[in-house]
Amino acid sequence: MLKNSNRRSFIKQAVFASASLSVFSSFAKPVLLPKKELFKISLGQWSLNRSIKSGKINSLDFPMIARKTYGVDAVEYVNQLFMDKAKDQNYLSELKKRADDNDVKNLLIMVDQEGDLGDPNEMKRQQSIENHYKWVDAAKSIGCHSIRVNAYSQGSYEDQLKYASDGLRKLTEFGAERGMNIIVENHGGMSSRGDWLAALMQNVNHPRCGTMPDFDNFQVSEGNRYDRYKGMKEIMPWAKSVSTKAHDFDKKGNETTIDFKKMFEIVLEAGYDGYVSAEYEGKRLSEEDGIKATIKLMEKVREELS
Repeated sequence: MLKNSNRRSFIKQAVFASASLSVFSSFAKPVLLPKKELFKISLGQWSLNRSIKSGKINSLDFPMIARKTYGVDAVEYVNQLFMDKAKDQNYLSELKKRADDNDVKNLLIMVDQEGDLGDPNEMKRQQSIENHYKWVDAAKSIGCHSIRVNAYSQGSYEDQLKYASDGLRKLTEFGAERGMNIIVENHGGMSSRGDWLAALMQNVNHPRCGTMPDFDNFQVSEGNRYDRYKGMKEIMPWAKSVSTKAHDFDKKGNETTIDFKKMFEIVLEAGYDGYVSAEYEGKRLSEEDGIKATIKLMEKVREELS
């Protein structure tokens, strides 16, 4: 027990400390938490396809280039640029190592040229499904969350929906067993119709199946272009990844054919806040300058919408 004099001294000190803290608090500046970015920027490997195909760039160096040249921390691969490496564990291990060494996330592999998941012929459809298995495993081995596939088919609107739903559902079930997503890009044919792709998602109805909306791939066939803004609104509810597309820029740095701000408003209204890939496919600028211009535009729009 404290003696009376010590108790009085203790109380005085406590009161003084409390008052001092109160005065200090009244002058203290509020702590400002960092503002959360509306979306994150990744880099699509197809933007560098000419340099990789020509041998100017080694595909294994893509993660390092993404980080050091473009300042992004996530990438999306294209299987066309390493078609023979799906089962090459040495290659895949090295690719993952280089991504890890540069603190870059591997997000997905875009898979092409493995047959039509909606082929009307059941045997060919099944073969296409199985052709994708190796890419699911390859993507998982390097830390991706998804593979991007195409939903190509033939026949009427209804027939293509039926066949593609069957193929996509079966591949999705395979992916789900491995904790992987199967996502469809609007990439020509019926998949470039937002209403058809939305119906496909409803048919498959699986949490591991989603979309990868692309800003520009809404040409169904020659002379038949679907409204890109309408299409984006229709397929964004299932988005597990999003891709921009830039071809050229005006003097203000805006894309000359696509309203990026309008597109990003649609993306954000859908509640999406993940990675959006920068993809440049123009010819006037070099690949490097085009990619940098695309990223700069994405950053400008992000700031405007914030």
